[in-house]
Amino acid sequence: MKARLLLLLFFIEGKNQIGVYHTAYTNGKHKLQAGEKDQHTGNNDRRNFKAKNKWKTDSQYSIYYSETVNSNHISNFNALTILKNMFQAEVYIQRRKILCEKIGSGLILFWGNDESPMNYQDNTYPFRQHSSFLYYFGIDVPLLASIIDVDNQRQIIFGDDYTIDDIVWRGPQPTIAQRALLCGIEETQPLVKLFTILREAQASRKVIHFLPPYRPENKIKLLRLLNIRPDEVNINASPELVKAVISQREIKSAEEIEEIEKAVDLSVDMHTTAMRIARPEMNEAQVAAQVYQIALAQNCDIAFPIIATINGQTLHNHSHINILKEGDLFLLDAGAENQMHYAGDLSSTFPVSKRFTEIQKEIYSASLKAHEAAIQCLGPKVRFMDVHLAACRSIATSMKEMGLMKGDVNEAVAAGAHALFFPCGTGHMMGLDVHDMEDLGEVWVGYDGEAKSTQFGLKSLRLAKELRPGHVFTIEPGIYFIPELIDLWKSEGKFSDFLNWKEIDKFRTFGGIRNEEDFLITENGCHRLGKAKPKTISEVETLRNS
Repeated sequence: MKARLLLLLFFIEGKNQIGVYHTAYTNGKHKLQAGEKDQHTGNNDRRNFKAKNKWKTDSQYSIYYSETVNSNHISNFNALTILKNMFQAEVYIQRRKILCEKIGSGLILFWGNDESPMNYQDNTYPFRQHSSFLYYFGIDVPLLASIIDVDNQRQIIFGDDYTIDDIVWRGPQPTIAQRALLCGIEETQPLVKLFTILREAQASRKVIHFLPPYRPENKIKLLRLLNIRPDEVNINASPELVKAVISQREIKSAEEIEEIEKAVDLSVDMHTTAMRIARPEMNEAQVAAQVYQIALAQNCDIAFPIIATINGQTLHNHSHINILKEGDLFLLDAGAENQMHYAGDLSSTFPVSKRFTEIQKEIYSASLKAHEAAIQCLGPKVRFMDVHLAACRSIATSMKEMGLMKGDVNEAVAAGAHALFFPCGTGHMMGLDVHDMEDLGEVWVGYDGEAKSTQFGLKSLRLAKELRPGHVFTIEPGIYFIPELIDLWKSEGKFSDFLNWKEIDKFRTFGGIRNEEDFLITENGCHRLGKAKPKTISEVETLRNS
């Protein structure tokens, strides 16, 4: 088992200094390791260091305590041990160094997220840190901001330490300075000081780069600190910073890929659980609850609200009120977000009965063919637009073979007639966000600045640009029979050269099907992330009958 690093922050009675030690554990057994020079004694000999450990060794816990005695130098102190759901400090240092090189000059302002109340201030939604703040700093607590002064090579994290009132309700926490050390930043200041630094920068006409905020509280902060109105923040955001951040975050490093693999593996467990336990007379909420439990039991969360439905024709159906019945198809779109906040995103469709019906097999096979057609196209320098169009042509071909479409397949796809059955895109970027960096704008994240199509169906494609090694994304074409869309297009006489309405009407209550997997582009091709999820008809039916 790979050892994970822990940081011990020693609070010495009567001193303001902090001693930083590194320790590691493997299979639950802790061992002290030689490290930096003792900041109190100047002694780097740790042989006489003794620890009476009282912490839990389960890696899911984030905070531990121990009573520790150093027989030579230190006595009568407590150690607060923080399990680092972070990469090594050097990772963040290098990321910020590259960012500074890309930006060149000015101040870079990063907002962390605040806690968001559900119905009053102290009753909050689960906290989720801003993903770009996590990428460059890794600190997963609310009410932080950071300034990177590119010209003066100065980096500051702003935040306020817990008061005694906070400690009474939430327990002791590391200081902002202690957390900052974990990402390689030595200077911290209270949040109130941010105002002074930003106003001084404005007075000296220094460029202040910031990302377009999606949280309203961060828009209000920009009004208060930079006098930028909330309805004008996006036009004042820095396009240079947006493009620089995307250029870094879109290429996943080895340590990021390892975390994504963990999230995808857990996501597979969520899906296989649903396939095992779903039964007629259960309701959708019961299945969703079992799926959610798999993530929570690993001290993880879901990457997005669970889609668990017998109405798969609704692309993002978050209602869980229906009762499962024999003959239904059940569509699950769910993914885990691991402790480092990397996402998995998978979809499965399976019969509520033990086996697919013959017509369900036919549509499922057509959907799976499109899925495999998209995968066959993957590789470096391939435009994802071409991957998507391969899936579209496959679906149109299958629909023509079943008598639901007619005419030339290529012409039908170019016109957008296939979008009756496939009105969305084949995939999207994935990483620290399930739709990675979508807050920075699809036109840059997915299109490298090229204009998006306005055609129905194609306009919903989130990723179109050329694929590069390190790109991580989903593959998820599907086939959907949406009664309202069928009725609208039929009433308008739309695509009558390509659509056989008499045959299509027979499927209006069929529902929807999709499979979804996550892929990494490598130097020579692609790699499916995570362990295998049941996907073929045989694999799905075998699990349903286990």
